[in-house]
Amino acid sequence: MECVDTGGAGQFDLMVRRNNSLSTSGRLVVFGLVVFVSVGIGLAFTLVFGAWPILPFAGVEMLILYLAFRHVERHAGDYERLAIAGDRLEVEVLDGGRYSRFGCNRQWVQLVCDRDGGRLALRSHGREFEIGRHLNEQQRLSVARQLGRKLRDGR
Repeated sequence: MECVDTGGAGQFDLMVRRNNSLSTSGRLVVFGLVVFVSVGIGLAFTLVFGAWPILPFAGVEMLILYLAFRHVERHAGDYERLAIAGDRLEVEVLDGGRYSRFGCNRQWVQLVCDRDGGRLALRSHGREFEIGRHLNEQQRLSVARQLGRKLRDGR
């Protein structure tokens, strides 16, 4: 989580990204190593012991692992950006290649936050936009406090 307070009474910028411990090339290397080891073990058992049913299971295992790695790769660049500039509040979200944007007057927005930090959202004109999906409960509560202060400062 990256939070930048730009100093002015009406200025606020928050960027939240997923925690990616491996880069794209790192994921490819790990996947390649796991495929090599799994298929190698399956081939060894097939050739040495004649246990051929191991190979289809190794193939299914690698297919499931591929789908998991593909999902992680698709969401690796996900982010949320919340900015307050003057009387305008803007939220941008990139989730799995889908871009969405929510904008409204900061005077009219209502901050919705569960007491335990399980849910954080912005509401205005009958629309609600959930934020903080990449944060844990404590981080959501912290963002809610900071954002609440910034929204009140502008009123």
